[in-house]
Amino acid sequence: MKQIACAVDVPTPHGIAAAVARLITSGDLAPGDRLPTVRQLAIDLGVSPATVSHAWQALSGVGLIVSRGRSGSFVMAAPRKWLPPRFQGLAGQLEATRLDLSSGTPDPQLLPALGTALSRVAERAGTSSYLDQPVISELETVLRSSWPYEVEAITVVDGALDGLSRALETVIRFGDRVVVEDPGFPPMFDLLEHFGAVRVPVGLDEDGMRPDLLQEALTLRPSAILLQPRAHNPTGRSLTRARAEELARVIRLSRHASDAIVIEDDHSGEIAVSRDVSLGTWLPRQVLHIRSFSKSHGPDLRIAAIGGPTEIIEALVARRILGPGWTSRMLQTILHDLLTDSTSISEVNDARLIYRSRQRRLSEALASHGVTLPPSDGINTWLEVADERAAVVQLAAAGIRVAAGTPFTVSAGQNFVRVTAGLVRSDFDSIAELLATAARA
Repeated sequence: MKQIACAVDVPTPHGIAAAVARLITSGDLAPGDRLPTVRQLAIDLGVSPATVSHAWQALSGVGLIVSRGRSGSFVMAAPRKWLPPRFQGLAGQLEATRLDLSSGTPDPQLLPALGTALSRVAERAGTSSYLDQPVISELETVLRSSWPYEVEAITVVDGALDGLSRALETVIRFGDRVVVEDPGFPPMFDLLEHFGAVRVPVGLDEDGMRPDLLQEALTLRPSAILLQPRAHNPTGRSLTRARAEELARVIRLSRHASDAIVIEDDHSGEIAVSRDVSLGTWLPRQVLHIRSFSKSHGPDLRIAAIGGPTEIIEALVARRILGPGWTSRMLQTILHDLLTDSTSISEVNDARLIYRSRQRRLSEALASHGVTLPPSDGINTWLEVADERAAVVQLAAAGIRVAAGTPFTVSAGQNFVRVTAGLVRSDFDSIAELLATAARA
């Protein structure tokens, strides 16, 4: 395929990968097209097969091509249909790589051990009635004791996204406007599209959502406002108490937002260094606060709590009765044990400090290579780059995978990548050097 050889300006692994990426993006190479063999392209370009092989690995790592063994390599066909739209672009990231900093998942080595908690669960998964209270009383007591404000009602759901979905289903209707952070979490955008809602993007600064931009957005009479109070995904920023109070004041004083519901996704609270803040402290009748334990205690636990006004929580619980019914009381018992056992508490506290150290060390290493980042909390950080595609491809060529920034943004013209800094355990300087070089590519 001579068009590839003609498109390559610099016959290095990065140059070859970038040229093929441009051909795919422009449509000159279509999904399913077969690529030349490594040996043939190496001959056409006058380079070693290893050079082309590294380029192919980089393109495979970012999901642009797929290798089918002896059949050859092909442009990635249609994305996996079961993935939501903004996840489909990440399908290629299921392939192995040297260091995957794209996932946004916690370090499995820093999750608390489950052995003791599992040993205390009943041998049989029984329940006395399908109409029992959806939350076991012991867990509710622990949750209320640590909630950031005095909340009327609390229930348990199957993870943060389940909580977001249930909350949106309860408070918005087709065509409603919903204020979102820009950048924000891609599945939130997918959920809003699913419900037929219209996104109203509001930008952020180092303290979170900007009050002046929120005030302007409220003139559109939104039905809901989506916030991530701590360890914002993708930026790693956290709301200060002063900023939370200012946002609450803007909402309270707006004649267009008296019925708007604030939905807070505290997805990384237990491993965030920042204090737990909620607009519910000032607007308890307008806030649904979600606290997930996936990042801190294990993604596969699929458990989160959601609290807010009684009438909204009761409507949410009633709808769940017609679906999953309740979150497994066995899982609730395990979570209660993890939240009260001294060893588990210590393990989560240690994880929080380790994540903070990793964020700081990577930030300092980046600064030594000329890249300054605002402080990040939790496990992710948001790296501005000159060209998103070039940065992703160049890092993939070096064996490092990061998440492209486009799915996280609403406004066009932004060039970022999300880096899961919490997964960097060592080699901070060398990784920072590669990130800094890619940022300038």
